[in-house]
Amino acid sequence: MTLLSRAECRLKAHPLALDASIAAGVLLCMLAGSFVDPHGEQGVSWSVRSPDPLSLLLITLSAVALVFRRSAPMTVLALTGTASVIESVTGDPRAPVAMSAVIALFTVAATTDRATTLRAGLLTMTILTGAAMLAGPLPWYAQENLGILAWTGIGATAGDAVRSRRAVVQAIRDRAERAERTREEEARRRVAEERLRIARDLHDVVAHHIALVNVQAGVAAHVMDKRPDQAKEALAHVREASRSALNELRATVGLLRQSGDPEAPTEPAPGLDRLDELADTFRNAGLQVEVARTDHGTTLPAAVDLAAYRVIQEALTNVRKHAGAEAKAEVSVVRVGPNIEVTVLDDGRLAEDAPPTAGGGHGLLGMRERVSALRGTLTTGPRYGGGFRVHAILPVKTRTATSGESA
Repeated sequence: MTLLSRAECRLKAHPLALDASIAAGVLLCMLAGSFVDPHGEQGVSWSVRSPDPLSLLLITLSAVALVFRRSAPMTVLALTGTASVIESVTGDPRAPVAMSAVIALFTVAATTDRATTLRAGLLTMTILTGAAMLAGPLPWYAQENLGILAWTGIGATAGDAVRSRRAVVQAIRDRAERAERTREEEARRRVAEERLRIARDLHDVVAHHIALVNVQAGVAAHVMDKRPDQAKEALAHVREASRSALNELRATVGLLRQSGDPEAPTEPAPGLDRLDELADTFRNAGLQVEVARTDHGTTLPAAVDLAAYRVIQEALTNVRKHAGAEAKAEVSVVRVGPNIEVTVLDDGRLAEDAPPTAGGGHGLLGMRERVSALRGTLTTGPRYGGGFRVHAILPVKTRTATSGESA
């Protein structure tokens, strides 16, 4: 950073010092102009003259007023304008006191709105130019009078241009800040949605397999002494359910690994193509499950396929946990127009610790969130005559899939 750049940074950090420096520069310019007489005896010739004491006083007062031009721009404009009018009327030869009024008018235009600039500019231009033309010692058509008209107009125009540029730069900065905040909020929203999705997956996997392990372990403990073969079979089911739970947990938690991690799983998420395998795990746990499907040949988006599988898995888990040992479950998957409908029915009697029927419990809540995320509908509730019903309607084509196809 050069010495000049450092000085500019220090002046910008201290506005009053910057204004004092500008006022000092304007004072020197006015003093230099007051000692020069452009009208010599032999035409246009420059000669040194001595200004009046009143002119020197007005020059000094108007320069001092410019120090406070940022804090009170309208007051400074009024003071410098008054000094300029007095000098225009009494000064002979005239000193360039109007220079301070031009700087004050520039400040007003740069710090206020356009309407205020227009009013202040026209008023200052009219008063200064009118006083110089009508009451000054020079003829009304003198170039000094026309110079006052031009310089006041330039001051107001330049100040308005600076204000407009500052407004444009500030608007760009505001848009950039809003865009940055929007990106951060979008990133936080995506992280929250991903956490919720992983939490649902973990709940579905753990609840399903642990329920089966609990049932089979109870069967093994009950028949261990009298029917060891059946106990061994139950323990084998426990082993198989625990292995499946570990595999699905590894697949779900693997989503949190880095993209280059070689241990990250490559097995696809489960879908309706594994529905028979899912039903067999419940049959092995003692639950009678019947499956009916009319959706063969339908290709589902991955999100819809996974959601349908998880809804059936959670519904059957609830049946096994709460509907009683003699309950039967019926699973149907039907293609109806643009939707796929999944229904799970049971004829069991709800136990006292059954999940509430109106959205309570993490299982029903997780199913509802999955279906709602795909713009589907989920209906749950008790059946007439006993049992429970879970009915989900999922769109075959999600918004993401449709946009991808149209692209």
